[in-house]
Amino acid sequence: MPTGAQRVEVRRGHTRLEGRLTLTSIVLMVVAGAAPLTVVGGPVPLAFAFGNGAGLPTMFLVTGVILVLFSVGFTEMSRYVPTAGAFYSYAFVGIGRRTGIGTGYAALLSYFTLYVGMYGLLGPAINSLVTSYGGPSMPWWLWSVLSLLVVGFVGYQNIEFSGKILAVLLAAEVVIVLVLDAAIVFTAGHGRGFSGGFLSMSEVLSGAPGVAFLFAVLGFIGFEATVVFRDEARDPERTLPRATYIAVLFIAIFYSFTSWAMLSGGGEKAIVEASHAAPDAVLPNLAGDYLGQVGADLVRILFVTSIFACVLTFHNVVARYMFSLANRDLLPAIWSGVHQRFASPHVASLTLSAAAIAFIAFGVLAKLDPVSQFYTWLVGLASLGYIALLVVSAASSIVFFQRRPFLGVGAWRATIAPTLALIGLVTTLIIVLWNIMVLVGDNAIAAFGVVVSVIVAFALGPIVAALRPEAGWEVEISAPASAPILHAEGAAEVLDPTRQ
Repeated sequence: MPTGAQRVEVRRGHTRLEGRLTLTSIVLMVVAGAAPLTVVGGPVPLAFAFGNGAGLPTMFLVTGVILVLFSVGFTEMSRYVPTAGAFYSYAFVGIGRRTGIGTGYAALLSYFTLYVGMYGLLGPAINSLVTSYGGPSMPWWLWSVLSLLVVGFVGYQNIEFSGKILAVLLAAEVVIVLVLDAAIVFTAGHGRGFSGGFLSMSEVLSGAPGVAFLFAVLGFIGFEATVVFRDEARDPERTLPRATYIAVLFIAIFYSFTSWAMLSGGGEKAIVEASHAAPDAVLPNLAGDYLGQVGADLVRILFVTSIFACVLTFHNVVARYMFSLANRDLLPAIWSGVHQRFASPHVASLTLSAAAIAFIAFGVLAKLDPVSQFYTWLVGLASLGYIALLVVSAASSIVFFQRRPFLGVGAWRATIAPTLALIGLVTTLIIVLWNIMVLVGDNAIAAFGVVVSVIVAFALGPIVAALRPEAGWEVEISAPASAPILHAEGAAEVLDPTRQ
């Protein structure tokens, strides 16, 4: 191979998406997936009530630190794994093919259940908003399906179209929350003073800090999806690492500051009591106190658009996971089709929409409550699977660089930061398993189903690898021109420091 080679690929009809997403567009899509207003209006009050009350802001900061450490190895590894397979690709080149395939299926399961579960929250939210203005009350599933059709239409288009919509929706929801935060700060909580609970270790560890930590982690779901848009990024080598760090830091600071402002605005004890009584009313009531009726109305409207933005983001993410796995012969090949005009995974997008409708229909026929059962169970599954994926990904980056010391990556990026992240993530996984009943609404059958589903998804890796020895090899490894030469050996790529 000539000196200065950049990349060796193993390809069999592999197709790529195309686009020119900027740093701003990617950050907006990822942060929109985190659904800031949805989290502030939902999980944050729940964490006040069932977690550690005034100590919650610290949990967001701790989670942010863990995920920044995770991002060190994650983004460094992205330089050598220039594919859009995200969790799948990283586990594949880091640990091995069987683990990679299982990780791909687990990622698809986690994001799909999160995507579908959000419709159980969106439908009732739309109905509540419509009826509050004198409109007719409709079944939740009708609003959900109508929303799904809109999301499906947008997701079918070029990814940049989604980026523009999400930019508007995200800006609106972030602005209204920051305006509320500012009103609380500038009035010193109507003279109550500022919350100091987050500075007290006794407050941070009070109540159920494990549950608070769990809700804090949920607020970051999807931050790593930056690499899913690699093929559609304008300058992926520079854009993706920056987008990942910006997304994590923004989410951590935004949630920590806002939860502190809410505690200050309503008073620590009063907010916790209100969160116990009616968690969904905490944010609108605060907005009414500090921004008037107009502010409360805006919060209700933007709460709906926030959920919509979240659903649209994860529609794009799931469609691209389907596309990526289909490219590797791990899902039907038809899902790897690329639209000639929009350069989007249109077949995967349409299939995803149809599958979501089927799940909603099942929820309706099974007479599941849209929020306490349909949404809670599916998002509970997604949460457990997501944290398990982060654990595997952190371990993959450690193994990847340990096996390739000739790359010359420093100890901090190759070992220290990923190891610290792995310790934090394993601890988080244990906490989630310990509190799994909280995630699924104290339903033992649902808890069992959630855990088994995640295990089965990962277990499909070695099973499919054995049954289909030719599948799952569509991963490439690259390096800068100054790095050791790459070569292909057999069906998989390896980095060899001795062969030139």
